[in-house]
Amino acid sequence: MRVLISAVANEHFGERVAGVDPSIERVVMGADGTIRDVDGTPIDPDLPIDVAWGSADIFTEGGPARPFMKFVRSASSLRWFQSPAAGLDHPMFGEIVARGTRLTTTHVQSVAIAEFVLRSVLDHFHDAPAWWAGHEQRSWDRRPFREVYGTTWLIIGLGAIGTDVARRASAFGVRLIGMRRHPTGAEPVDEVVAPGDLDSVGRADVIVVAAAATDETHHLIDERFLAATKPSALLVNVARGALVDEAALVAALDRGQLGAAVLDVTGREPLPPDDPLWAHPHILISPHTSAHGDGTLARAAEVFIANLERYMAGAPLEHEVESERFHTRRPEV
Repeated sequence: MRVLISAVANEHFGERVAGVDPSIERVVMGADGTIRDVDGTPIDPDLPIDVAWGSADIFTEGGPARPFMKFVRSASSLRWFQSPAAGLDHPMFGEIVARGTRLTTTHVQSVAIAEFVLRSVLDHFHDAPAWWAGHEQRSWDRRPFREVYGTTWLIIGLGAIGTDVARRASAFGVRLIGMRRHPTGAEPVDEVVAPGDLDSVGRADVIVVAAAATDETHHLIDERFLAATKPSALLVNVARGALVDEAALVAALDRGQLGAAVLDVTGREPLPPDDPLWAHPHILISPHTSAHGDGTLARAAEVFIANLERYMAGAPLEHEVESERFHTRRPEV
C-alpha cells in the first residue's frame, strides 16, 4: 500500500509511518512537487497511490501545497486523505468525498492558534510596539498598560480552537461568553449565547472569531454586529476571512465603533500588498500563520499514525467526514 507524504514529514516521521505495517510503501513529494520513492528515485506519475497525508508543512513557505492538493483532487486511486486542516470550506473536500475517497480532518492546530490569540490580546492591551520603541530609544519612561484581568471575552465558535482559547484565557481571570448554536453543556465558559446575540457583543472587551466558514456564517461579523461592539473592543479573527465583512469592519473602525482588529485570515489570500487593510492604523494583518506553531507537525503526525493503524486494521477512523456533511452544510457556530 502506497502512502504519499511530504519530504519534511518523511524526514521526521517517515520511519514511524513505515513501521505501522510491512505492506506500507512510502512515496515522497518534494518542494518542487516531484514524487519520488524514499531513495530519491522519481516514480511513475500514474502509479496508484492509496493514502495521502497532508501535513501542515506543505503550506509553509516553499512547501508543495499547490501540487500536493492538485494530486489529491485528481488521483482516482486515492482511498483516504488526511487533511491538515479542521475546516471544510473549500469545495475540493466535497468533490473528493463524492468520488469515494475517505476524508479525515485534523484538530491539532488549536494549541498554536490559542497562543496566537493570547499574544495578540496582550500585545494590544500592553501596547507592545511602544515597549519596543522605548527599548530602541533607550528611554526609561514608564508606561501604564491595560490589564486583561476582569475583562469580558466573547468567543464565537466553541470547537477545538474556541475551546482552547477559552481554557487559556480563563487563567487570566476573564469572564468568558461562548457563542454557539448547539450548546452541549460542557463548554468551558461562564455563559453560552446564541449566534446574533448583540447584548453579548456589547459586553465584550475581546471578540475572538473561531467558527467554521459555512453559508450561514458568511459575514457573521457585519455592520449590525459591529455597531453593537464597545468602542474599545478588540476583534481577533482566526477562523476564515469570509466570516468578516471587511468593508463594514473598516467603516466601523473609522467611525470609532471598534477599537482594533487582528486579522490572521482575510477574504483574499495572499492579501495583495496594495490592499487597504495593510495600511489601516487599527488593523494588524498576519499571513494566516496562527496555526504554524513548532509543535503542530508533531501533533498532526500522532493523529495520522494512529489513524493509519486504524485504517490498516479496518477500524473506524478518527475525525472522518461523512458525505452527508456536504449535503446539509449545517452551521458550526
